[in-house]
Amino acid sequence: MKETKNKKIMDYKKIDNIEVDGIDFKDYPDFCDAYIVSADYDGKPMTDDQLDEINEDGDFQYECIMNDIH
Repeated sequence: MKETKNKKIMDYKKIDNIEVDGIDFKDYPDFCDAYIVSADYDGKPMTDDQLDEINEDGDFQYECIMNDIH
């Protein structure tokens, strides 16, 4: 991760091995209860803080959900 003015910038290209949980097809197309439970960043398991950060990025989270169900 790069750091700029005390804030680290996550390089989403380094995120893989993503696991999603909470998918309820009755909630289609929003899947508002689904979230990323684990992932690797640059080959290492992500911390809870890193997971919180990517779960707060709704577009990235939704993309991961779509990838998981297709």
